Amino acid sequence: MLNEFKTFIAKGNVMDMAVGIIIGAAFTAIVTSLVGDLINPIIGLVSGGIDFTNNYAVLGGEVPEGASLDAAREAGASIFAYGAFIMAIINFLIIAFVVFMLVRSVNKIKDAAVAEEEAKPEEPKGPTAEELLAEIRDALKANA
Repeated sequence: MLNEFKTFIAKGNVMDMAVGIIIGAAFTAIVTSLVGDLINPIIGLVSGGIDFTNNYAVLGGEVPEGASLDAAREAGASIFAYGAFIMAIINFLIIAFVVFMLVRSVNKIKDAAVAEEEAKPEEPKGPTAEELLAEIRDALKANA
């Protein structure tokens, strides 16, 4: 069983997946910053200064008026954090779009490489070993 596991781990697909997960984690930090630092302020500007991240509805408990989402959570109130959910959806859509663009670009590069490979003229193949031996035999017969 241990040898099977080693074989499984050594396969290229598993290593590619591991690299993808690591890159994805790093990419998530970039997208989080993009959404939080660039897109949220623009959405807030368009929507009249509203920051969706701190929008919530109190379902139960006491929350001071105008408290932030973190303050409402710390107060122990039962809250419906729809703003955070909206921002998670926006975050997902941005990640999905960027991944789509990356996959699309990689596929175009692969297609171009395949087309280039197919467009190369086949190089003439040399004679086989049998053909060479037959030529040598015939040359030796002719000289004898």
